[in-house]
Amino acid sequence: MDPATNALPFHETVEAQGHLIDSHIMERIFDTVVECQGRFEVEIFQIGRTNSDPSHLRLRVETPSRELMDQLLGQLLGFGCTPADGGDAETRIVDRDCCAPEDFYSTTNHRTQVRLGGQWIIVERQRMDAMVVVSGGRASCRRLRDLRAGDAVVVGMRGIRVIPESKERDRLGFSFMSNEISSERQVETAVRQTAALMESVRADGKKIVFVAGPVVVHTGGVEPLSSLIRAGWVDAVLAGNALAVHDIEASLLGTSLGVRVADGRLEEHGHRNHMRAINAVYHCGNIAGAVESGRLTSGVMYECVKAKVPFVLAGSLRDDGPLPDTITDMNEAQDAYNEHLQGAGLVLCLSSMLHSIATGNMLPSWVRIVCVDINPAVATKVSDRGTGQAVGVVTDVGLFLDHLSKKLVGA
Repeated sequence: MDPATNALPFHETVEAQGHLIDSHIMERIFDTVVECQGRFEVEIFQIGRTNSDPSHLRLRVETPSRELMDQLLGQLLGFGCTPADGGDAETRIVDRDCCAPEDFYSTTNHRTQVRLGGQWIIVERQRMDAMVVVSGGRASCRRLRDLRAGDAVVVGMRGIRVIPESKERDRLGFSFMSNEISSERQVETAVRQTAALMESVRADGKKIVFVAGPVVVHTGGVEPLSSLIRAGWVDAVLAGNALAVHDIEASLLGTSLGVRVADGRLEEHGHRNHMRAINAVYHCGNIAGAVESGRLTSGVMYECVKAKVPFVLAGSLRDDGPLPDTITDMNEAQDAYNEHLQGAGLVLCLSSMLHSIATGNMLPSWVRIVCVDINPAVATKVSDRGTGQAVGVVTDVGLFLDHLSKKLVGA
């Protein structure tokens, strides 16, 4: 039977280029066409001759309805497929602050280009769930709340090219960077490979950012994290109010949540110690004031101040106090996180599901994330919410930090 006589009414031709086979992108493209009740015909497929050469695919796709074609093109775009008509990206002008055109293009966390004046332009400040704003021959991601009347926003799906991250070819021996989450992975192995990744990132001149929860304090991770800060392995600390409160409580009063750090016994009237710690900081003005006055002499916050490592404390509804340094406006806290993540090559998320997921949503897909938590569900949730580059290490975070500090800093 002649395929032409059986053709579906709506058709498009798309092209993709990259490591389509070993990254399993091509099979996902084919599966997606079928799932959208469509058909495909491979017009051109040129396979890369070596493992470093890209492959090229030109594909004709057909669907029974325009709605299914729009759905299909939207999904294929995420796999790096671009309509082959070669047209420029279409933009529409925002007529009201915080209000995008109905058919705005919503970004992924993968590298993205838009075609302007016949040239492909890199989209700056890449992140997921944003709009692309074009201005002065440049393009950048902009959150919905940051749109302003007069902005030119990319709409539709033409003139847009997404470049998914290709499969890691074990270039540096990071076999554990396979995105699997398993409690069977030895801590020593994960630490060794994480340390090697940190050394590689630092050699590339990129930042290493730590996202830490209060469990760091409860599990004895304060001293090894402090050691890493002193040795210059930490470029920023992103956390909630609780990390700083319990860190300062441990430093001033020797307890964390009222439990003695030294022997794990409950301190009499210890339930009030975190409030005493907050009160002490207020008497000094802020955390830096507590360090400068000599009141605070140890801990993660102390080391950050002494080493001039920036930190951001994002508040939440349940916070006690909070500390004067804590940012209680969520939009402002997100902005502060985002700024310190610019230029990052690696983010280590330490036992904080909320802040880990939030941080992952701000990062482009080429920034590595190592998520350490005793609960494997945390790393799974981080990955499932769009941060596919996250690698889970299921272990006690205090133990992980102790091994990591010894590997990078020494005993």
